[in-house]
Amino acid sequence: MNRAYPKILRNRKRRIERRLDPKRRWTETETPMMSASNIHFEMAERSRAVNYGGIGAMHLMGQKLGLAEEINARVQLLKRHLPYHESDHVLNLAYNALLDGLRLEDIELRRNDEAFLDGLGAQRIPDPTTSGDFTRRFDQDSVLGLMEAINATRERVWKEQPRGFLSQAFIDTDGTIAPTLGECKGGMALSYKGICGYAPLIISLANTREVLYLVNRPGNVVSHEGCVPWIDRAIELVRPYAGEITLRGDTDFTLSAELDRWNSQGIKFIFGMDAHPKVVRLAEALSQDAWQPLERLARYEIATEPRRKPQRIKEAIVRFKGYMNKKLVGESVAEFDYQPHKCGRKYRLVVVRKNISVQRGEVVLFEDIKYFFYITNHTDYRAEQIVALANERCEQENVIEQLKNGVNAMRMPVDDLISNWAYMVMSALAWNLKSWYGLLMPDRQRGLELVRMEFRRFLHAIVLLPAQIVRSGRKIIYRIMGYNSWLKDFFAAWENLRRMAPA
Repeated sequence: MNRAYPKILRNRKRRIERRLDPKRRWTETETPMMSASNIHFEMAERSRAVNYGGIGAMHLMGQKLGLAEEINARVQLLKRHLPYHESDHVLNLAYNALLDGLRLEDIELRRNDEAFLDGLGAQRIPDPTTSGDFTRRFDQDSVLGLMEAINATRERVWKEQPRGFLSQAFIDTDGTIAPTLGECKGGMALSYKGICGYAPLIISLANTREVLYLVNRPGNVVSHEGCVPWIDRAIELVRPYAGEITLRGDTDFTLSAELDRWNSQGIKFIFGMDAHPKVVRLAEALSQDAWQPLERLARYEIATEPRRKPQRIKEAIVRFKGYMNKKLVGESVAEFDYQPHKCGRKYRLVVVRKNISVQRGEVVLFEDIKYFFYITNHTDYRAEQIVALANERCEQENVIEQLKNGVNAMRMPVDDLISNWAYMVMSALAWNLKSWYGLLMPDRQRGLELVRMEFRRFLHAIVLLPAQIVRSGRKIIYRIMGYNSWLKDFFAAWENLRRMAPA
């Protein structure tokens, strides 16, 4: 890092801390704090700037990892490159999501931004219509090639990580519903919820929140349909870097016909299991001594002292209105061996028994018992740890939410199932770039904080940085104009990327 940068950052930090000093004593003022009135606007004649200076770091990272080369080698859809290559189209859509673009039309804003084009060393970028046409060139094999190109780049990121960073790898699988209001979208169907659209399958790595595979499907498929080949692909991708692999999924993904095969391969799993009558009877037949109170493991360590729990306003309203209210009274856990019908051996079945009080107003109507089952081949974890690991899979719901409303990868803006699948994969690349940038940050703790960060907050911390673009000789200089608390880490990551050998 330039020796002047720490001094500049310290001065900027000191100035903002002086402004925000909580110990400063204020006297009563007669005018509002925001009092600017004599505001003028002028056009800069020579200086050019962008409000997303972090895009240069993302582009540099992609170059060092060989992302464009992998895409051009594995995705060959254009007979001639006049003037764009396949990687130009893919990165154009990924950068649109990375720059908070909501729809294809937002590409036009960057296409007419001379400073942005200079910052990427581009004469021009594809327009929204051309980008939409590019997605229509894909078939299923081309989409698979694109995902494998991204995964080949991902492996280079993993090779840069410290030893043992995937000693316990958790692969999560789930499906979701991506609605569409379009009436002519090919391949869409009516879901079980009565929503018209598609039903994407998402396979992600819980450790880094990366999306490994995205598969678009008609909206009427069941959640687990066609998931096995994609789970197997994810296993083969992660296996060279993982000490132990654990598959996780909800009850739809308890594929009993596959459990023996995964177990023989050394793959661990924790899946939810439906509370069907057979396992409920087995749970009810357990002696009382088999049940232990379930102590939920703390999700984080309290740094100071516990806070007082807030008043439950919603529950108070339900009770006051006399509505039906279900209140958890207690939880207990037990386990026993169980052999599913399609399995050749027994596995641990961990069961949680919830005692629920059904009330109306202040009157207790009756007590209800609910059972939740988790099947696993883990033998080293206690029952409550299995429950905690199974519940941690819910974090994938946050990843799916970020794909939907952070990256906007599931807007389905083009015409059929395959083209929308391609668009989904290209937009989701922006989410993976976020994870890669955090993993390549020298400060491990700050990098993992970036990996766990919501997409919009990441944009404001790392990407949406006001910067002047200066072309000097063979250099393209992003001169950062503003300040935030992440700039020190931003420059450290940039220096780390500069030292990386090109792929």
